[in-house]
Amino acid sequence: MSRADELFIRNCRDILDSGVWDTDLQVRPHWEDGAPAHTVKKFGIVNRYDLREEFPILTLRRTYWKTAVEELLWIWQKKSNNIRDLNAHIWDQWADEDGSIGKAYGYQLGVKHRYPEGEMDQVDRVLYDLRHNPASRRIMTNIYNFQDLHEMNLYPCAYSMTFNVSGNVLNAILNQRSQDMLTANNWNVVQYAVLVHMFAKASGLEAGELVHVIADAHIYDRHVPIVETLLAQRPAPAPSFSVDPAVTDFYAFTKGSFSLENYTPAPFDEKIPVAI
Repeated sequence: MSRADELFIRNCRDILDSGVWDTDLQVRPHWEDGAPAHTVKKFGIVNRYDLREEFPILTLRRTYWKTAVEELLWIWQKKSNNIRDLNAHIWDQWADEDGSIGKAYGYQLGVKHRYPEGEMDQVDRVLYDLRHNPASRRIMTNIYNFQDLHEMNLYPCAYSMTFNVSGNVLNAILNQRSQDMLTANNWNVVQYAVLVHMFAKASGLEAGELVHVIADAHIYDRHVPIVETLLAQRPAPAPSFSVDPAVTDFYAFTKGSFSLENYTPAPFDEKIPVAI
């Protein structure tokens, strides 16, 4: 069983067995038929993944990790907020007629800020500090910009990263305000594990721990039977992850720069409804 499987099972079991339901409250999310999408949740889940030991991908069902990386690069490399720059349909329902999702995600990372060293956006500031100020305790990004929230078609869920260098090891904390455990949990874990590998490789460091802090970890009402089925699956060992050794420029990575060997997820064909 992979570490990702172990933590996913533990989290979901805890939510289902001792979580709090919001069925007595009015909620914003709804199903395609207009019914409110209620959840059962746990507050303040913290998971730790050591990227030196294994790559944290779920084997209970397939995570389409190449598409996850595609979205990651759209946000962190292209710093785009337009779905026309993304070769996937993940964001279609939140885009306007021009393809924009508003001043969200990649837009925030690409805004230039003035520092004593010159103008840099948030991504370039991280790269600069990892190379020049690795002892700094201020290496972080944040895309939850209150000034621009009214111009975002969706508020950011995974909103901040904090990076910390210990010796030659790069560790990171991902803070997430909200997490749909079935549809998005491992998707985000895979993305930010890859991001830590990217920053480490571009800075001459080794990828270490990814700590995932989730404020509201929830399972939607219509997802409960699907999750129960998923938890009964037989997990497999974690696959082997590798990064193209020839790529050391953060902006030169592509989804083809990463590979998984012996990824054998359990078959899982249930249709998963998405709350909007």
